[in-house]
Amino acid sequence: MLTGQVSMSHHFVIQIDHGQYDFGRWAKASGLSVSWAKHGYRPGNTNVERFQPGVPSYGTISLSRAACTDSSTVQKWLATIVRRRQLLSGAVYLVDFLGLPMITWKLKEFYPIGWKIGEFDSGGARPVIETLELAHGGFLDDEVRKP
Repeated sequence: MLTGQVSMSHHFVIQIDHGQYDFGRWAKASGLSVSWAKHGYRPGNTNVERFQPGVPSYGTISLSRAACTDSSTVQKWLATIVRRRQLLSGAVYLVDFLGLPMITWKLKEFYPIGWKIGEFDSGGARPVIETLELAHGGFLDDEVRKP
C-alpha cells in the first residue's frame, strides 16, 4: 500500500539562516548524500574482522533551475559571502505542487563553491539554466554529546 502524498512534480526550496535569504524554487537537486568509510579491525587473537563506520562525508549539493527573478537574490547572497566569508546554516525543502514542505534537510555550515548560468541563445526554445553548488558540513543530527 502506498502512503504519503504523490504529486506530478516536486520542487526544492532553499532558505538560509532561518529565511534571511529565500532562493525560491529549484527544479533539480542532486548530491544530497552521505557516506562513511569502512574501518575494519581484529580484536585480540581472533580471526573475526569487526567493522566500524568512519567519519561521515557529505556530497556537494547541485541545484538547477531556469533563471528567474529569484536569481537576483542568489547574486546578492553570493556578493555578501565573498565580502564576509562566513559559514551559514539553512535548509533544503522538498515541496509539493502546492508549495507545502514534504521533507526538510537542515544543512550545517554551508557555503557556495560554484555558480554558473547556461549559454544565452535568443534563437533557442530552451530557458537559460542557473546552477548553484553548495558544500556543507552535514544534514544528520550526529554530533557527539556528553551524557
